[in-house]
Amino acid sequence: MKRRVGAVTLAILLAGSLLTTAQAQADTASCQDVTIPVRLTGLLPQIVHGRLCEPSHGARTVQVLVPGATYNSVYWDPALNPETQSFRLAMNKAGYATLALDRLGTGAGSKPPSALLTAFTEADVVHQVIQAVRHGDLGSQFDKVILGGHSLGSAITVLEAGTYHDVDGVLITGLAHHINPPGALIVLGSFIPVALDPVMSQLGLDPTYLTTQPGARYAAFHAPGPDIPEMTAYDEATKDVVAPGELLDAAALTTVLPYTWQITVPVLVVLGGGDGGLCGPLATDCTSSAGLLQSEAPYYSAAAQLRTYVLPGYGHSINYAPNAPDYHQAVTQWADTMGLSR
Repeated sequence: MKRRVGAVTLAILLAGSLLTTAQAQADTASCQDVTIPVRLTGLLPQIVHGRLCEPSHGARTVQVLVPGATYNSVYWDPALNPETQSFRLAMNKAGYATLALDRLGTGAGSKPPSALLTAFTEADVVHQVIQAVRHGDLGSQFDKVILGGHSLGSAITVLEAGTYHDVDGVLITGLAHHINPPGALIVLGSFIPVALDPVMSQLGLDPTYLTTQPGARYAAFHAPGPDIPEMTAYDEATKDVVAPGELLDAAALTTVLPYTWQITVPVLVVLGGGDGGLCGPLATDCTSSAGLLQSEAPYYSAAAQLRTYVLPGYGHSINYAPNAPDYHQAVTQWADTMGLSR
């Protein structure tokens, strides 16, 4: 926890921006850090850390949120420009509770050897978290659960929802079935062993974890969006790690097979219109929401009632987009329309 708080504090100082009084007053949600005991591969006791936030008047639906590779729960609730970029805050204002998770190996949770982590083992861990939520183990009882992910977190979301069928809706962001190789190579080329990172190498992590090389995050995750130094510094200061095995089976199970056919609840897919790793004339059609629907529809069953949304002008990590509120609104409208708020 100390590491996460320290990184966030550093990032805010780098950005030169503190939350204003008006912003603090606008956020009336009640938030608490939670720890959820789980077992990795059915045997090893581990701890998942999450941040549970509920609207002041309570909520009947909770969104369980899984971050992507080299991100942690901060992705869903950045302290920089929260009125624009905090997905958590937007959902709480719309009447939904949120549980933003740190994947195992990241944030304030357990740090097992990276060799034990794959997208599928992480999906099993998320399944255990959802069971704890449904049983009221976190102190609140919810009628419905939406499982949402970003990038690798979306792959984990697909595997969980398609295997265990224990959620009421699925939100997929930053993931599609067609890859744009030139853009994907930029992302993959940004990864380095954590032992080579000047800051993260000092944290005592398994050296086989991966992170991004310093200075690579804008090109890998945000281009062609505006290059805002404060935002880039914040993203760099709060970056985390990923296990190599998570990347390998995520690609195989969610795009090659594809596992999305197994999902039997409503699905919303959201991409940034400039996501270089996914979008292109010979890859995913990100020119419009209708184009994305046409690209992705063959990979989902009728039960998924697939809906899509493209956020124009931004790359992979859409929570940091200046127009992120448009995507937040699209998510709440989808959830409301599908009856997931009741």
